[in-house]
Amino acid sequence: MIKLFPRYLISFTFLVFLQVFILNNIQLSGYINPYIYVLFILALPFETPNWALLILAFILGLTVDLFSSTIGMHCSATVFMAFIRPYVLKVISPRDGYESETLPRLKYYGASWFIKYSAILIFAHHFVLFYVEVFRLSNFFTTFTRVVLSSIFTIILVLISQYFYGKEIRR
Repeated sequence: MIKLFPRYLISFTFLVFLQVFILNNIQLSGYINPYIYVLFILALPFETPNWALLILAFILGLTVDLFSSTIGMHCSATVFMAFIRPYVLKVISPRDGYESETLPRLKYYGASWFIKYSAILIFAHHFVLFYVEVFRLSNFFTTFTRVVLSSIFTIILVLISQYFYGKEIRR
């Protein structure tokens, strides 16, 4: 992981930049808000310790919050996403387990596995994010519609991003 630190730092910076300066300005009919920065948590290696995962998620969420003036919303959603990630990986693990020196990517485990993995975590992230944002249940179905539509759009962006990883060096 130490050898890959510069790569993850560039990824972190790029995803935050993309989110804050481009995607935060996109709102399709008020229901679809793309959040590509969650790809950073999705792409971390399987061997990432849980404590490091939570700290990285906190820093990622706090960074997006600081640039978006939404202190705490993205932070709580990304920490929740990082918290459930090990359990999701355990539930959807392949029969033989995860191969060493692979990453949670589409090309290593296939479309079915990657869509399940990303859909569960992205939906959980968006669910927490949007319900913390409105902080009431009076408009439950309106907010739930936002969660579903934004999750679908974000999953599509994450899937498209997987094709840009191209030839990746195995660790």
